Amino acid sequence: MKQNLTALALPLLAASLLAVAKPALASEDIVKKARCVACHAVDQKRVGPPYKEVAAKYKGDAKAPAMLFEKVRHGGSGNWGTVPMLPHPADKISDDDLKAAISWILALQ
Repeated sequence: MKQNLTALALPLLAASLLAVAKPALASEDIVKKARCVACHAVDQKRVGPPYKEVAAKYKGDAKAPAMLFEKVRHGGSGNWGTVPMLPHPADKISDDDLKAAISWILALQ
């Protein structure tokens, strides 16, 4: 009986772990596909700030997702230095993908 329970529990555990990891991987894939990685990295400065610094700066800020959405969509400068971020229109990254990417970035620690 114990072996049967273990045999059943292991695949369920593995499936649940994959379900949790998949959105994170999907969001990382989104930033790669949208070429955000040309200017940003998870934990090192490139042209723009590292994603982890963005997450730390906006931690706990309920307005951050909407503000970052607008900033990425329309571009701008001044928040992270003098180098402007170019606009990223919907033909480069869809609204849903942009929202997923922002959620992934803000969840980084």
